[in-house]
Formats: sequence, structure tokens, C-alpha cells
Amino acid sequence: MVCGGFACSKNALCALNVVYMLVGLLLIGVAAWAKGLGLVSSIHIIGGAIAVGVFLLLIAVAGLVGAVNHHQVLLFFYMIILGLVFIFQFGISCSCLAINLSKQTDVINASWWVMSNKTRDELERSFDCCGLFNLTTLDQQDYAFCTAVCKSRSPTCQMCGEKFLKHSDEALKILGGVGLFFSFTEILGVWLAMRFRNQKDPRANPSAFL
Repeated sequence: MVCGGFACSKNALCALNVVYMLVGLLLIGVAAWAKGLGLVSSIHIIGGAIAVGVFLLLIAVAGLVGAVNHHQVLLFFYMIILGLVFIFQFGISCSCLAINLSKQTDVINASWWVMSNKTRDELERSFDCCGLFNLTTLDQQDYAFCTAVCKSRSPTCQMCGEKFLKHSDEALKILGGVGLFFSFTEILGVWLAMRFRNQKDPRANPSAFL
């Protein structure tokens, strides 16, 4: 049976926003956990993950309150914001899936040389690698000053660029796939909100229709 009634639309919209709330809390929790264990040292990455989690949490709360109270204004802004998030997220997800290894190499190479020496040392110790791609004299100098554990075990260490490419390719595919999946749930949320907003509340005055 098609979910077309007022109660069914309301419950579906509430359930969808509860899922968004859980995802938002999960993002905030994972970012805090990673920072606490020292897995990620960049404050920008931590701050970005927490900001996305808080933003998603606020959208979910607005949608949930709007659905429970059949609040026309909240539902309207919920639809607009969720639609904009869909456009942005769909574009980013497609970009993540489309980026090739050559482009990833260029991005990693450009990012590596704008990092501070301290950040590069932390990454080398964390990934147990030395240098980037050994393409230039700077790469060779960076390799010579490497303090990773692998240098004490062997005269040669794996280049960090190779490890970064492997991890970045996997991460981009996962991020792109998950982002694409959630972008379609956002379209579902917009459709449910629009449908629910234009339905009559059977408990209200039958002659009143907002």
C-alpha cells in the first residue's frame, strides 16, 4: 500500500530526520574520538567534520520539529535548505568518484609542500614512510631528513606518496559512494516535506487548510 496518508507521511519524515540526527551525532563523535586518540592532528579536518555534523544535526532537528507540529514555515525552509544541500553534495560526490590517480597525485604533491615541516614529520611517522614521490631534489632532501621508524629497519623506506595515493583513492570512492547515496535520501526528504506540508491534519478543523 502506497504511503500517502497524513500519518504515514509524518512518520516517514520523522524517521528520515532521526537518521540524519544519528549521522550528525556520529560525525561529531568520530571527529572528537579521532582528535582524542591523536589519529588526526589537523584542526581544520576536525573542525570541518564537527561543523558538518552540527549543520546536519540542526537541519534534522528543524525537520523533526516541523514534521511533529506540521509547521508550515519550518517545513518550507527545511525543503529549501535540504534541496541546496543535495545540489552541493551531489556535485561533490560525483567529483570524488570522477577524480583520477593523476589528479590525486597533483593534489597530494601540491598539499605536501604547503605543509609545515612538523606536519610532514608527523605524517611520515604515522604512515611509516619517507619522502613523497622522489621526483625532485626537494623530495630527496625530505627523504634524507626523515625520522620514520622504517629507516632504522631498512636502508630504504616506502615513499609516502604511494601510501597516500592508496588511501586517498579508497577514501574518495567511499566518500563519493556514501555521499551519492545520502544525496538521494535528501531528495526523498524534500519530496516528503513538500507532500506532508500540503496535506490536511485530520485532527485539526476540517475547514482549515494551511
